[in-house]
Amino acid sequence: MHKPSPIRFLVINPNTNHLTTRRLQEVLTSGVAENVQLDFITASFGAAYIACEASHAVASHACIAAWAEHLQMSQTTPNGVLIGCFGDPGLFALREIAASRVTGLAEASFIQASKLGPFSIVTGGERWKPMLERLAMSLGFSDKLRHIETVKATGAELQANPLMAIEYLKKACEQAAKADVRSIILGGAGLAGYAKQLQTLISMPLIDSATAGLEVLMNKQVPMPSQIENGTYAQWTGMSNSVERLSLSSSPDSAR
Repeated sequence: MHKPSPIRFLVINPNTNHLTTRRLQEVLTSGVAENVQLDFITASFGAAYIACEASHAVASHACIAAWAEHLQMSQTTPNGVLIGCFGDPGLFALREIAASRVTGLAEASFIQASKLGPFSIVTGGERWKPMLERLAMSLGFSDKLRHIETVKATGAELQANPLMAIEYLKKACEQAAKADVRSIILGGAGLAGYAKQLQTLISMPLIDSATAGLEVLMNKQVPMPSQIENGTYAQWTGMSNSVERLSLSSSPDSAR
């Protein structure tokens, strides 16, 4: 009997911390269906953790580069791409150039949380609040986002110290629950897996942004792009070979 081809998803960690990639791998591969194959790739340049506008901007480039490197190595297009960062760096760019469904941890968790009603976010790093407010607005979820509770420790620091993470996140969730919401998103690759650990301590539904990302792709809750091949709409120079190979000159927009 012919065995069907596996459903393949690419998970891109847009920071350079391999421990973050390992965290995502441990959480997302646990209990995954037999016919689902997850490939993980870590950014080859940029910040060890994304915690400000500048590191977020560089991470967008790193996401595109990681995508291009994966295509060059695998010679196949995955069924979907998950950006493993709660700020979704490069989301709109990858969605434009990839012939696959693309989502990020933030968008995916917004999709899940909004089905329950208004929601709060708990995440690490104080600089994230205005960045996430802007992202929620650009994705069309600002009307459902009622509160963002940030803890001083970054996602990377919380990931490195599980006992501290549980203590900080529990207090943050209790604060976030006061905002007349129906769910709380624990946002960030470094926080993957903590929603499950904290759920017995918090009466309100907790949404893990990492597992939300995979579930949204599996359930096809983001659209397929209209284009049928991978590529950009302008020629690039000075980029890596894998990125430059994505350049397409057939579009009228390439003259702009």
